[in-house]
Formats: sequence, structure tokens, C-alpha cells
Amino acid sequence: MPSSTAPRGGYFEPIDDHRYKPTPHASGAWDPDEQHFSPLGGLVVHAIDRHRAARPDDGLVLSRISYDILGRLALDECEIEVETVRPGRTIELLEAVVRIADRPVVRARAWFLSAVDTTAVAGGAEDRLTPPESLASWPMSDVWPGGYIASLDVRPVAPPRPGRTTAWVSTPLDLVAGVPVSPLASYLTLVDTANGIAVRQPPTEWMFPNVDLTVHLHRQARGTWTGLDTTVTFGPSGQGLTSTVLHDVDGPVGHAQQILTVRPLSGA
Repeated sequence: MPSSTAPRGGYFEPIDDHRYKPTPHASGAWDPDEQHFSPLGGLVVHAIDRHRAARPDDGLVLSRISYDILGRLALDECEIEVETVRPGRTIELLEAVVRIADRPVVRARAWFLSAVDTTAVAGGAEDRLTPPESLASWPMSDVWPGGYIASLDVRPVAPPRPGRTTAWVSTPLDLVAGVPVSPLASYLTLVDTANGIAVRQPPTEWMFPNVDLTVHLHRQARGTWTGLDTTVTFGPSGQGLTSTVLHDVDGPVGHAQQILTVRPLSGA
């Protein structure tokens, strides 16, 4: 686990039921005045959880969430509004919009599906990653600046390679300081880290931010570690793709995809 000297607190501080203030721990990698999207993605799930908690438990579970990043994520107060787009007893669709300075910056849609016992027919990939407790930490901040990256405990299964890395990620920080959040919100807080663990080119010379993140889950994750089995591909015309098999300590839980806009840094 992260050392006892790691920073304490959270990525966000609550202002009221819908507004949150990011802390310096949420600062981004290319610009310290911007938010890293990863904790904001977890905060969206927390807001969706709060929206659904106002109703009786219907037994539905989050099975897919897609985020579209609409603009610059300033390190400033954000407001999250959630609405039910498609209600249902076995399938439900919710939408969340994040606003900063009254401007929409993220739009997310989440599908919830009914949870039933399908143990008898469950099957698929069963390979587990090497447990994080047996692995050494990797100083990811040697590659990336920013408060978010500095807050992480990253433990690669093997030495990171350009375009290909498998690693565990954890954090000692709360998502929202002093506020309990669901295990899934905590888990998804770390998923967007995938685009930074297997860089194909130095981020001091190239930009490759993702404009979206889509997560599909075939099982609900548990534990405090997010496992990222990540491959990054750059195409020949300015687009890239980060593809990740998501794990918890029991094995695969789903997949994540991020489309990238790839371009050289000016003056590099």
C-alpha cells in the first residue's frame, strides 16, 4: 500500500450537494492549472450514485459508462447535474453533465442493468495479474508532472514499455475529502490513468490527450487496486487509441477505451 508519508486528503472538497472544489492533488499532467480527468471521472460516478440513492434500491448495477470530454478542465469549482434519460425496472440510462464556470465540459452516459445470478453460465478470461503486494512501486512522476500523478502508487507487473504496460494503481487519497463513496466510484477514479502508463512518445515532445473514455464492465470491481493491462496505438494521421483490460484482485472486470488526438508540442 502507499507509504504513510503519502499526502492525505482528497481530490475534491464538497461545496454542496452538486458542487465540488478540486484540490491540487487533482491537477493535470500537461497543465497544472487543469484537472486530470481520472478523478473527475470517479466524481461523476459518485454524483450518479447520489442521484440513484434518493430512490429505493432497484438492484441495477453500472455496466457501461461513456464520457465525452468537451473542453478544458480548469482546476476550478465544478457542478454536476444528473438526470434519468431512460427509466426502467431492468435497464436504465442516466446522463451526467459537468459544468465549470457555467460551461459544459464533460457529458457522461451510464447504463445500469439488472443483477441476476448467472454463475452457472459465467465464463471468459480468467487470468489474474500478479498481486500488487508482491510488486515494487514505479515513480510515474518521473514521466509525468502534476498533483494527480504524484498522488499514485503505481506497481507494474513488468517493466513499462512504449505502448504496452500492465500495472496496478492505487491512491491513499479520498475521492471527496471526508465523504464515503462507493467501491466502484473509487475504482473508476483511477481508470483514466491508463493513457499515461504506456506512453509511446515523451509527453515533453508530443501531446496525446484522450477526448473520451468508455468503460464496459462484466463484473463489479472490488478492492482498493485498479489493474490496467494497457496497449496504446498511434495511427498515421493524428489519431490514437488506448485499450485496456481492467482488473481487480480476482481477475478481469471489463474493458476501457480512449480515443486520442496525437500532435507534436509546439516548439518541441
